[in-house]
Amino acid sequence: MDDKFRKYIELDYSLPEKVMGWNMYGAGLENVGRGGKPELFAMPKPGPDQILVRVDAVGLCFSDVKLVKQGGQHPKLYNRDLSVEPTRLGHEAAFTVIKVGENLQGRFTPGQKLAIQPDIYVNKVATAYGYTIPGGLIQYHLVGKEIFDADDPNYLIPVQSNLGYSESALTEPWACVEAAYTQRRRLTPLDGGLMWINGPQDSGKTFTFEIGLEKPGKIFLSNTNPQILELVRSQSQAEVIEVGALAEEQIAVFAQENTHEKGFDDIILLEPKNSELVSEAAKQIAFRGTLNIVSDEPLDGLVVIDAGRIHYHYTTYIGTTGTEISAAYGEERNRSELMDGGLLVVVGGAGPMGQMHVQRSLELVPGPKTVVVTDINDERLQALRQTGDPIAEKNGKQLILVNTGNENVDLVGIIRELSGGKMAEDVVVCVPNAKLMENAALLLGKDGMLNFFAGVPNGTTIQIDLNNIFLNNIQLTGTSGSSVFDQKTVMSKATSGALSPNLSVAAIGGLKQAVAGMDAMMAGTFTGKIIIYPQLEDLPLLSLAGIAENYPKVAEKMGPNHTWTREAEKVLIEEFWKNE
Repeated sequence: MDDKFRKYIELDYSLPEKVMGWNMYGAGLENVGRGGKPELFAMPKPGPDQILVRVDAVGLCFSDVKLVKQGGQHPKLYNRDLSVEPTRLGHEAAFTVIKVGENLQGRFTPGQKLAIQPDIYVNKVATAYGYTIPGGLIQYHLVGKEIFDADDPNYLIPVQSNLGYSESALTEPWACVEAAYTQRRRLTPLDGGLMWINGPQDSGKTFTFEIGLEKPGKIFLSNTNPQILELVRSQSQAEVIEVGALAEEQIAVFAQENTHEKGFDDIILLEPKNSELVSEAAKQIAFRGTLNIVSDEPLDGLVVIDAGRIHYHYTTYIGTTGTEISAAYGEERNRSELMDGGLLVVVGGAGPMGQMHVQRSLELVPGPKTVVVTDINDERLQALRQTGDPIAEKNGKQLILVNTGNENVDLVGIIRELSGGKMAEDVVVCVPNAKLMENAALLLGKDGMLNFFAGVPNGTTIQIDLNNIFLNNIQLTGTSGSSVFDQKTVMSKATSGALSPNLSVAAIGGLKQAVAGMDAMMAGTFTGKIIIYPQLEDLPLLSLAGIAENYPKVAEKMGPNHTWTREAEKVLIEEFWKNE
């Protein structure tokens, strides 16, 4: 081990009196730092319930862009006046513990490597590191009760010593990707919740509800028949309220009056015919609520649903044919992982986060057999080709890249031909665009899953054929953020070699380049993730190819096609770290 890097990891150096950082004082990049430059702050000293951490690496994220654009109006800042109480960007961060307060001596030790899960809840109220809590675009900072006294005691995650700093920081965005394939939807009726059952008025069928009808606390019945009323009363202890006839135009007022405008936790529509009725009902799904359509006959048209709420509120659309209502529920019918041996389409898959979805699918064994990636940027597609082809070849998979910016491209036709007419088993949308979300649904076949990874604002509606939900078992899902569990899963995969987070890195820079890096990310200058190294303050902002060209010692330790590695990172620290 080279002497300089040994000193870095063993903390064999004196701390500076001043630390450099980028506070954020309002919306816009011009309000990050002072006069376009970082500031100097006094080196903080930890109290009894604090630790002092060195920030080793920070990944820049498009979520940071939302914060830059919205400033104190961002939902996670709760209308904070940043000119008075500034925050700091940088929620994808890797730390080293430097000093430990006396009350935390048994929990942390100097030299310990940590990553952070930024989605932090305190008494079930969302805060976030890099938002409410100032983040990692600084050389050293204190961590205290704002994180230690949160709902989960493990928001700081110990890092295995063999993981590099960039890899550790990237476990956070990778955790968001991992979370997209873990079950977040509620797939049973809610205990003590509000249920609304509508229909059927004119049906000779006998419906059953084998599992779950005992859960709701209150059940509303509209446009139904005596058989459903008897079923509910015989199997449920809930308060039952008969609404009688209910027209589409009355649904909004009915829901507002009976749910205090929060919506129903579970909505069950039995044999609906009218797509307008389903569209109105869909507006009344509560946070983490479900809408269950049970029918053998198609609706008369497309249904309008809120795509943003699928991503941010985990609203769930399920359904089934036949007469057993509870058959729609449960994970057996509602998967979350990619289909083994299937065909996956990643829409907008050549962007930084889309590349992660593609890489995960190629490294997932068995996982999908064919992965189709769409984008409108040839440079990004070719960069993905360089990293993706070797993984696909190694695991016996096919990677197909399609530039949909060409107006002659018929994506539906391409997927139909590749699948032999069956269409795709999985489609993941990585672009926050409602029209793309609508079109993505056209690519799915029977038992397919449509994953809205990119979030559009709540209230963004799309028109979709919900017949496929109950007739063909197509699923709509989406996730926002990640959890400690997701990040630990990613860390385990990275440690074992099953996942290579560093393949996501496209450019690096020192702390002085943080705002330039943010600007470059907004402009799409680089094809993947940008990593900022706060301790390497004078490191220029360069693509990995640029690093290789200008710093041959670093280049020697890079992987094929100028990919980032732990070994290259060590040499980088040797070249740029100042330890006077």
